[in-house]
Order: sequence, then structure tokens, then C-alpha cells
Amino acid sequence: MTDKSLESILSDSGDIVELLRNQRTGPNAYPGVPAEYSNWRDEQMAWSKTCVLFNQSYHMVDLEVSGPDAFAMLNHLGVNSFKGFVPDRAKQFVPVTPDGYVIGDVILFYLEENRFNLVGRAPVIEWVEYHAQSGKWDVKAERDERTAVRPDPENRKSYRFQLQGPNAMKTLEQAMGQTPPDLKFFNMTTIEIAGCTVRALRHGMAGQPGYELFGPWADGETVRQALIAAGKDFGLALVGGRTYSSNTLESGWIPSPLPATYTGEALKPYREWLGANSYEAKASIGGSFVPDSVEGYYLTPWDLGYGPFVKFDHDFIGREALEKMADQPHRKKVTLALDSEDALRVISSALQKGDRAKYMEFPSAVYSMHPYDSVLVDGEIVGVSTWIGYSANEGKMLTLAMLDAKYAEPGTKVTLLWGEPDGGTRKPTVEKHVQTEIHATVASVPYSEVARDAYADSWRTRQPV
Repeated sequence: MTDKSLESILSDSGDIVELLRNQRTGPNAYPGVPAEYSNWRDEQMAWSKTCVLFNQSYHMVDLEVSGPDAFAMLNHLGVNSFKGFVPDRAKQFVPVTPDGYVIGDVILFYLEENRFNLVGRAPVIEWVEYHAQSGKWDVKAERDERTAVRPDPENRKSYRFQLQGPNAMKTLEQAMGQTPPDLKFFNMTTIEIAGCTVRALRHGMAGQPGYELFGPWADGETVRQALIAAGKDFGLALVGGRTYSSNTLESGWIPSPLPATYTGEALKPYREWLGANSYEAKASIGGSFVPDSVEGYYLTPWDLGYGPFVKFDHDFIGREALEKMADQPHRKKVTLALDSEDALRVISSALQKGDRAKYMEFPSAVYSMHPYDSVLVDGEIVGVSTWIGYSANEGKMLTLAMLDAKYAEPGTKVTLLWGEPDGGTRKPTVEKHVQTEIHATVASVPYSEVARDAYADSWRTRQPV
């Protein structure tokens, strides 16, 4: 155990980009479930053909924030408007730094008056915890750590499942013994399954209608088994950890923005608060995009498609910076469909001696916590790719990318630079390889037609002009 802070680690490193690119940490793990329940191809196909049950009880951090100032503090930390935000609602919560760059995003559940729950990756959780401990707000923050780093992995506060797909509602109706409530997107209610009281959020994760279901940890297995039994007649498939991270390729959510907290004098106290075991201290970056400084990896809300979230109807950290950015040109989030012949060339290079391209894992080819690959036109960088993998539903290798607006029209031809320079970094997930270019075609995000229809009035489709 070390008492070193993130600030001291960064000061000792000398080069933050070099530090993060050579971290020993691989891609985010999805513990608590088998890698595959059946096989990842069928598991992928099920979320578009029948229905699936995602078990999210293990890999995300939960933070309960309560107290008289909970609403005001969270409103001050997020770019989102809280006007009309009432209990039994949820929203994608996005905080930014004083310079307007994204720290991350989580789902914010408004459970009851003066009581909230934030669920997702650790950077936003840590940012909220820091402010809760500042003494400026009358709040209490209680963290329920993800399984991978807790000493008692089978004793979390809550379970969390997602039931998604064309037959999700039929499965839920069978499990409840009655018609599920007809809720609007990101609205919540309370239901009963197998004698257990369950909180239900109307959601859609894989481009299909469904619910996120959560409740006390002790009820989790009872509810899970009831859902499995209810789904037998509707083709319900359980999704393993290997498959889970690939669903974002079809739904269009970029899960991997690097928290923009590594620089800036205003954030120095925060970096001194963060320890050597914090997310930021362990984070790794992979890919072909290597900027001159770590700021080159920072992203704005508009880069991630969160522009519609930014509301200047309240005072929040980063407001002044975002007001200056608002009317500037923005990159646009897109899907890149990789040329199949080029993808086959990369994959087949593993079946020879001599020079080989960076190995492409299936279904997710991500090999670091934060993938950043250069996207080129005529040899010039016009954007970055941040997530890559294979979709059995589409029969394509896809990436989620952010491109300069002039290159973001569907049908535009671009090139993905695959692999790291100079034979690769020292990450254990990186073998010796050579970089290669893969042709790609710009497509809409979400790539799935069903997802575009299902999310017609959401951040996934409302891109800035």
C-alpha cells in the first residue's frame, strides 16, 4: 500500500502520455459472470432477435448521495439541466472540468427526495465523492465498490440486471404475472418479481426496448432465476463478460473517455486527493493516436454526442468554458464500418511468420482501458476511433469514432491506423507488431437501424449540426 497521490505519480513520471500508454493495466474487466454462457455470436444475436439478460451487478461502481444539499451539489457538478428532474427519473450525468473537458458519464437515478444513486465507471464517482467531502455541501456519499477491487465480492449493496431485446417485455410480463408498466424512456417505477420488490428503469442498451432492474443484493439470485424461467419461451439468452462490452458498437455509446483531470492548476487539489489506487492512477491508453500532450486525449461533450445535454440554465463547473466552445466547430460521433478485405488481411497476418499486425480479439478488439486510434484522410488525422469490435448482427468490424464535421457524412471514405507505433508499447496486452491502415466507411451512429429508431429522441441520435 502506498500513500502517494496521483499528483506525485504524475510529477515523478515526467511524461504523462508515456506513463498512461505504458501502464500495465489491460481493458476493463467484467467479473462475476462467465466469459460466455453459450457463445458470444449467439449472445450478440439474441439482443436483436429475441432477448438477453445482462448481469451488471459486478463491474460498475455505485455511489449513493443523500442529504439536504444533494440535488444542489449534483446540479452544480453536471452540465445537465435539473429542471423538471423529480424522483423516479434518471439521466445520463456528465460532469466536466473547469476547462470544459469531460470527466466521464454515469447514470444518475433520482430515487427519492434528497437521495440519488450514481452508477458507472469510477472517474465520475470519485469526482462527486471529492466534492461531497469538501465540506461545502450538507451531503453524505456512500460508495459501493465494484467487485474487482473489493475484499468481499459477494456482499454488494445492490444487484443490477438489464433485460433487453424484442421479447424483453414478454419476458418481464411472464416474470411479473401481469402487464409491465408503460413507462417513458429513463422513467422508473417499482414492480414485484418472485415476491421481491424491484426498482425498474425504462431503458434501452442494445438498441432494443427493455428495463434495468435493481434491488437489495440478497434478492438478486431470486429475481435472476425468475427472469431466466420467464424467458425460456421467449429465447432469453444470458450474456457473458466476453460479449458484454461489444453491445456498445451497435447502440453507439462511447464508454471510454479519458478523464480530463491529469493537468490544470485548478485540479491540482483533486489530483492530490486521488490516491495511487485511484482509477486515474491505473488508467491505460492504447492505440495509434499519440498527441504531443495528454490534453490531446481530452474530449468535449460535443465529441461524445452529449451536446444536447449542455444547458446553460444553471451554474456548474465548466460552464464558462463550455459557453465559449458552444458556437465553435465540433467533431461528430460516427460509426466506422471497416473494409472486410482489409480486416481479413489484418487477421490473417497472425497465420504467418514475420511481420504481423496488432492482433484483433473477438468480439471486442479493445486492448486498453482507453483506446485511441487515428482516423486519416490522405494521410492527415481527421479524428479518433475509441472503440472497436465485431458485430455478428451486422457481420462487420465496427468502430465508434469522432471526426471533424466535414468528414463525418455517411458514406465518406476514411482510413483507420491500426496498431501502435514503434512495434507497440510495454502493455502486457500488446505483442510486437507493425502498424497498418484499414479502409473504412463512415456510417450513422447508432449503426443499428433498430437502435436509431428506438433512440430517435435521445443523445445517441441528436448530433450537433
